[in-house]
Amino acid sequence: MDYGQLCPLAKATEILAERWTFLVIRELLSGVTRFNEIRRGVPLMSPSLLSRRLQRLEHEGLVRREPSGSGHLYELTEAGRELAPIVSRLSRWGERWVLGHIDTHKPDVTALMWAIRRRVDPSVFEAARTTIQFEFTDQPRAKRCWWLINEAARVDLCPKDPGFEVDLYVVTDLQAMARIWIGKLQLSDAINAGTLELSGSRGLRQAFRSWLLLSPFAQGEAANRGIDRQASGLQLDQARVREERRTPLL
Repeated sequence: MDYGQLCPLAKATEILAERWTFLVIRELLSGVTRFNEIRRGVPLMSPSLLSRRLQRLEHEGLVRREPSGSGHLYELTEAGRELAPIVSRLSRWGERWVLGHIDTHKPDVTALMWAIRRRVDPSVFEAARTTIQFEFTDQPRAKRCWWLINEAARVDLCPKDPGFEVDLYVVTDLQAMARIWIGKLQLSDAINAGTLELSGSRGLRQAFRSWLLLSPFAQGEAANRGIDRQASGLQLDQARVREERRTPLL
């Protein structure tokens, strides 16, 4: 893509406006450094296209590639790291203006589980291994069950049974989990409605609520709900004051 303009915005968008590029940068900003780790964050992106995008970003000075064992490590340069506030602002813009249009009817279970894996607090559970099994009742057998292994402040995702004893079972459907993930459905509401079921010790069930941090978008949803409640309360207070002013003193 070449806009043929001597304009900083045009030159920047020639690099950044290609499909998938911002999502690749998002993954690198989250701390992943390996090719396959980046792929897990963008599972619908082909390996060849990801390779080309990384090569372009390296050529433009946004990414640095270093040999490591049998592969390479990919890290953002100073120029790449300066995109962090831009990515954040774009995310917040999407949260405010586009999130309501996200189709939670057809989410990708692989992408969702890798996103969840990146957004948990491993310190919530003890250092001993804790195995959480997610079962999506509406998915085909091959993608029905996923296991998150929380051990020694690390969390690994297994798409196949790792063979460990399961400590906590999470049973739900994909659409419900996607809505919970982006903050459109409260976890407590889903549990109360039976849309999501937790099976395990009481301590683990309670800890799960703190362990699952949810998408950054969900934080914005919660903040928006708080603002809406405050606004509703303010409107009620204002209405009460107006009513009191109209009521004659006896």
